[in-house]
Amino acid sequence: MATMADVARSAGVSVATVSHVLNGTRPVLPHTRQAVLDAMDELGYTPNTLARSLVTSRTRSIGLAVSAISNPYFTEILQGVEAAALEHGYSLLIADPHDDPEHERKVVQLLHERRVDGMIVAPSADPRELIAYLGRHNVPAVLLDRVVDSTADGSPHFDQVCADSAEPVARLVTHLADLGHRRIAMVAGLPGLSTTSERLTGYRDGLTAAGLAFDEHLVVHGDSESAGAEQATAALLSLAAPPTALVTANNAMTIGALRALRDCGLSVPEDIALCCFDDFAWADLFSPRLTAIAQPSRDIGARAVRVLLDRLASPDRPARTVRLPCTFVHRTSCGCAEQPRGSGTSAKPEGTAKPLPSDRPEQPLTSVKGTVS
Repeated sequence: MATMADVARSAGVSVATVSHVLNGTRPVLPHTRQAVLDAMDELGYTPNTLARSLVTSRTRSIGLAVSAISNPYFTEILQGVEAAALEHGYSLLIADPHDDPEHERKVVQLLHERRVDGMIVAPSADPRELIAYLGRHNVPAVLLDRVVDSTADGSPHFDQVCADSAEPVARLVTHLADLGHRRIAMVAGLPGLSTTSERLTGYRDGLTAAGLAFDEHLVVHGDSESAGAEQATAALLSLAAPPTALVTANNAMTIGALRALRDCGLSVPEDIALCCFDDFAWADLFSPRLTAIAQPSRDIGARAVRVLLDRLASPDRPARTVRLPCTFVHRTSCGCAEQPRGSGTSAKPEGTAKPLPSDRPEQPLTSVKGTVS
């Protein structure tokens, strides 16, 4: 195997110069840097990452702790994280906290012991031990998808990256109300998660905007899982006055709700309308096709990496929360008729993503305020 000394001889420079090029520990003239890189390529030299980490105190690795990696939403986030990490020369170590606070703290500790440069974590419903560990050990971290309470002065404890949740759900509710529904139910997620509370807030906001009263019997918790949503939906359907429309708060619960509706012999949207938070790559294949809120999953993952790298470059910068806009994907499970493609009308073609009215243009990272809504 070629050594650093071989590269130095081939490039006509010192071993120290090769080290500076590899580790970025000192500026090197462009033509000298290129000569070193050409020599590395010609000789097939592979840097020793362990030795490099001893010099730089960096491992060029990021720890990612997210639950339910099998969930298509988190799978797409993972793809965004991986692509952005690779683009910036970082490797990825992945752990699944299983949405369990104790296990969450353990896997984060294991990642920390692996000397990752920073972490991206989707917190559990009770992230107190997680936050305490990250703070105690001064671990550079970005919280993903789910946010935590801010400090007394209103700034977040850690950098956070997530999608808007409240306004998109309100959009679904008002859309169903505009179609004439007055008993609109919601299958909410696991209590304690910020995404659950925010989507419930959006549900209530949508009812208020439509002039509908809130009925606690029309809100059930599916605990963010398919099986839980199936049971919760069955409970809704057993009410003396069951709902005529349903909003599900994530993709796994949409599957559970559909299973419960099928078991009860109900058709969507003829017997009950359905809208869901989270789009599927295959939602267009359902019959009827699912009206949904699509989150920018890959963008969330990629943005989390960039925010973490900003934190590594400037450890003392104020923490910030970045929220990315969602899109309303209008299909037919809500009860709307199919829109003919290429009809020449001014309406949006069915099945295409339409920005929510509340969406705002994505702002540069430097302009995002460090507050949690």
